Amino acid sequence: MPAPSKEHTPIPSKSRQKTVEQILTEHEACGLKQSLTATQLTMIGIGSTIGAGIYVMTGTAAAEYAGPSVLLSFIIAALSCLFTAFSYGELASTLPVSGSAYSYAYISMGEKTAWIVGWLLLLEYGISCAAVAAGLSGYTTSLFAVFGLHIPSFLTQSTLQPLAGSDGAIITAGWRFDLIGFSAIMIVTALLVKGVQESARINTVIVTIKVGVLILFVILGFHAINPNNLHPFIPTNEGGFHYGIKGIFRAASVIFFAYVGFEAVSTASSEAKNPTRDVPLGIISSLIICTVVYIIVAVVLLGIVPYQKLDVPDPLAIAVTTMHIPWLALLINVGATIGLCSVLLGLMYGQSRIFLTMSRDGLIPKIFGIIHPHFRTPWLGTISLGIVVAVITATLPIDIISDLVSIGTAIAFAIVCFTVIWQRNTRPDIQRPFSVPLGGFTIRGFWIGITPLLGIIFCILMSLPLIIDMIRSIFSGNPVPLILLITYIGLGILTYVFYGYRNSAMSHKKQ
Repeated sequence: MPAPSKEHTPIPSKSRQKTVEQILTEHEACGLKQSLTATQLTMIGIGSTIGAGIYVMTGTAAAEYAGPSVLLSFIIAALSCLFTAFSYGELASTLPVSGSAYSYAYISMGEKTAWIVGWLLLLEYGISCAAVAAGLSGYTTSLFAVFGLHIPSFLTQSTLQPLAGSDGAIITAGWRFDLIGFSAIMIVTALLVKGVQESARINTVIVTIKVGVLILFVILGFHAINPNNLHPFIPTNEGGFHYGIKGIFRAASVIFFAYVGFEAVSTASSEAKNPTRDVPLGIISSLIICTVVYIIVAVVLLGIVPYQKLDVPDPLAIAVTTMHIPWLALLINVGATIGLCSVLLGLMYGQSRIFLTMSRDGLIPKIFGIIHPHFRTPWLGTISLGIVVAVITATLPIDIISDLVSIGTAIAFAIVCFTVIWQRNTRPDIQRPFSVPLGGFTIRGFWIGITPLLGIIFCILMSLPLIIDMIRSIFSGNPVPLILLITYIGLGILTYVFYGYRNSAMSHKKQ
């Protein structure tokens, strides 16, 4: 990108909107290696999705909010993601470019909205990655303990920790550093620098192992199911979001966070062999496979252990202990540790490719867009991102902002769904190898697709319980979630105003 000169006049903000042709031209000149097959893309989606959701969140959602009816929560969250996945599929087949929702927003609503989406995706991918690494640290510590290796607690916990019983309102600092979480991030970073093809192969092996472990758990656990543990299917509401119909939707908003990994497939468009066919296939098939796995494992888990006892970091381990199969407990621990590694791989991959696109647009520093001459990966950006995420993992209590991640993800998904509607009305002439199902209707000449509309509605449903809980926490004396949200929004605004807007590639194009 040339430096600004007197000849260049910034384009008015209204004009900062990319065309489809411009996006496709940039895609042709991306310089990334196009090597991913449909199977590898599907594995990236599965690897990024099956992780903390099944190993941790299922138990919490059941114990705190829904009871056995958490199975309905899985279906509601899956529907929300499925409608969005169809929208991603159409956009990915039409616009096979890196950047995911960020690139789509740049076309439909312009630079400011694209920046908002990019900032939300940083929350979704980067912070989620740190949260997963923190969970990985816990499972790895337990696994080492099985073999008699006890790691000091100050090397397995983050520097800042919420005070027990304060609901995250009080944070304590100590001489702690999560070395395992830090190391896991750096190892994944090294793999991604090495090359996407090599990373995809390793991811495929990891996904095969962790899904195989879950299948074994289902087969052995099926005979240990006690039908009484599934009754009452919908426990009576105890106030707020604790059980009942309200609890089902609150649990869905928690589980929604566990599904978002499928989106990582859309960030791989520039590195797919046949993106117009394989990316939509990878997105939708990975989501369907993960949903089936989630529900089957949840049925067995809830059938073995009463839901009231599942509010623990390792619910599957509790179930295996109840089954009295020690070797399976070890295998579950290994599967969880390895499985969370593939989630890290997918999330880090997605974030690095979004940063690559934003860097080439001038909205963030150029370092994130430099391609390695041999590996053909954005190596400096990946290393920089890895260091930042690793430090966050080792020092910050990520668990207290998981709801904020879900809110940000829901907003980004809703924008993707709206982009499909926008594109259908503004560019009906574009060839669409994959189109959203269910058709649509027209209001005063404006086409509205049923599938993307349902996607927007479900994203709102996923956000409402989280927002309501955030408001309630303020009145109960815990303003931390709101403070974090305002701080994050403020940083995004300042970054765009003082860097992104001034350095945008769009501002340096001649009128």
